Amino acid sequence: MRCWRRLAAAGALLAALCAALALAVAEHRRPDTTASSSSRRPLRFASGGGFKVALFADLHYGENAWTDWGPRQDAGSDRVMAAVLDAEKPDFVVYLGDLVTANNLGIPNASLYWDRAISPTRGRGIPWATVFGNHDDMPFEWPPEWFSPAGVPPLHCPPPSMSDSDCSFRGTPRLELMTSEVIRNGLSYSSNGPKDLWPAVSNYVLQVLSQKRDDPALLMYFLDSGGGSYPEVISSAQVQWFHSQSQFLNPNGRIPEIIFWHIPSTAYAKVAPKAKSEIRKPCVGSINREEVAPQEAEWGMMDALVKRASVKAIFVGHNHGLDWCCPHEKLWLCFARHTGYGGYGNWPRGARVIEISEQPFSIQSWIRMEDGTTHSDISLSS
Repeated sequence: MRCWRRLAAAGALLAALCAALALAVAEHRRPDTTASSSSRRPLRFASGGGFKVALFADLHYGENAWTDWGPRQDAGSDRVMAAVLDAEKPDFVVYLGDLVTANNLGIPNASLYWDRAISPTRGRGIPWATVFGNHDDMPFEWPPEWFSPAGVPPLHCPPPSMSDSDCSFRGTPRLELMTSEVIRNGLSYSSNGPKDLWPAVSNYVLQVLSQKRDDPALLMYFLDSGGGSYPEVISSAQVQWFHSQSQFLNPNGRIPEIIFWHIPSTAYAKVAPKAKSEIRKPCVGSINREEVAPQEAEWGMMDALVKRASVKAIFVGHNHGLDWCCPHEKLWLCFARHTGYGGYGNWPRGARVIEISEQPFSIQSWIRMEDGTTHSDISLSS
């Protein structure tokens, strides 16, 4: 028994070393197109007073990689992001969760697919930030058909990797995914967030400075809404973190604030148009094909947000068949648009775009489709 335990431990260590070496090889092969993480420039409103953000939601890279279908979906997701980025030329990109479908990834390092998800933005020199979705670190789910006479298909790690022996079903934890992104990409503004909020990881705030002064003119909060390795929830500890950050950075509420997380709160379900019905004003959108799938519980985050007049809008993904914005109290609740070809639903792909003007402050939003068209224009300032 002890011998087998030693062998198992040695095997686990060898697998970890191989995965680390594969990462090193990947880093060596990739050209250095980004600044170092220590030299990130402050985000700032442009000379014209605008700051444009593209939201990429639910890309779901890595699904069914052992089939012909899976890689085609990933190529489609590459195409959508390229079309949006080239048409809109945003100042910043937010990856709004479910970059990968970890429960479909039969490799030890989902960072290889995560890296592909951010590569269209990185390749164009555009800074970005990410939050986690419920699929990003979900445990691997064995497909039932693998237990048929055909058996388990050959597994192939995405390049670069050393050999197929690198493949396993370990999965990649949130912290490992985020750390890999941050340390290897100078254009990434993502953060692990405070340790006392773990297992929630992507909790941080970014300041966008005024075009003329070194004072913040916009605060963007990013929160981990859970799912995957732990329940779909924003915790009470995260609420307290938001309270402390907002009071420190914006005690008088003078600076406008916008919020990003993946899974909608129950407030979305309260304001939602009836599923599969026409979207009517004051809501604005183009698809309303399913019920809102909210977080499992509420621990005070929405109460905290609606009490702050400085909070203008919340942006989420998760529901692929919804892309509307609806008012709630004095703020707006918005879905992004399903961007990736991975994941459920056959609706046309696109991305929500938001453009913030500094003076006078305003937020305009619309949806840019893969085919170049736009729709669902809305002002989120009223």
